[in-house]
Amino acid sequence: MAQGTYRLPAEWEPQSCVQLTWPHIGTDWAPMLGEVTATYRQMAREISLREPLLIVAPEGGAPGMVHVVCPTNDTWARDHGFITLVGGPLPLLLDFKFNGWGEKFPADLDNAINRRLYDIGALRGEYADHLDFVLEGGSIESDGKGTIMTTSQCLLAPHRNQPLSRNEIEQRLKDYLCADRVLWVDHGQLTGDDTDGHIDTLVRFCPDDTILYVGCSDTSDEQYEELRLMAEQLRTFRTADGRAYRLMALPLPQAIFNDEGQRLPATYANFLVVNGAVLVPTYDQPDIDAEALHIIGQALPGRDIVGIDCRSLIQQHGSLHCCTMQFPAGVFPVEGGHYKKTE
Repeated sequence: MAQGTYRLPAEWEPQSCVQLTWPHIGTDWAPMLGEVTATYRQMAREISLREPLLIVAPEGGAPGMVHVVCPTNDTWARDHGFITLVGGPLPLLLDFKFNGWGEKFPADLDNAINRRLYDIGALRGEYADHLDFVLEGGSIESDGKGTIMTTSQCLLAPHRNQPLSRNEIEQRLKDYLCADRVLWVDHGQLTGDDTDGHIDTLVRFCPDDTILYVGCSDTSDEQYEELRLMAEQLRTFRTADGRAYRLMALPLPQAIFNDEGQRLPATYANFLVVNGAVLVPTYDQPDIDAEALHIIGQALPGRDIVGIDCRSLIQQHGSLHCCTMQFPAGVFPVEGGHYKKTE
């Protein structure tokens, strides 16, 4: 690795817990709080069958389930959560700035969650302050072997890290994430996505030098050309030792629209790998859902493939992976099965 022994592990490596930041009446979920809470409870149930949960919510935000009481703006743990490196004496908990995806939404409370988790001892590791650099967990993928994948449309988007150039941002990623190289995806943003093209909605690393990506065979789809160009670029990517990746295309869900007629960024690439399973977003499209589950099972063999209806989550332009942040083994101080801290 470029920086000693530290590295950003792949998501399929052993985990100690998953963080959920719970929806509540003070979030944008208020008009559909019951519906989205049911989805969160399903996610929580499936995760807790396999590993501990770390649930963050304000006072009264998730009765009987809160592990850490903390004020929050919203629920997207993937983007405000710690990014954790392993390989040193202690896990390295990297706290980057979260600014509401380029100052689109309020984020001051969410940006303070990590420091609170660390200060009360909810997580084991060494704190690393990178709050002068904007980086969301959903904007990066790691193969666990020193390669980071990201999208140029997100990391170079306005109101994130200007005036840094692409080369300067790449060097920061290498330095902060202890990576050897960065693969930049230059195409593929989904209609309705307000993250400026997070990689976890488009392209995902899987074991054995496999890449899963969102495909599109419908030439009449408004996203077709961008997704075609993305697939074309992926075919040029090589592993660190010069071999082509094994590429597997995921189907694109049929278009889903909100009540205002706006298309929502539904994607099967927004799955979460946990210990022994993969939780996959579904959209009540039985044939397409089943195809996506099958392909993901091929890319991540030996795990339970569990579909979770994410039609509620997509109403706020996110999906399953966006709501969660996994922590690698050694980070969560389990006491009798669960950590409990509510002051």
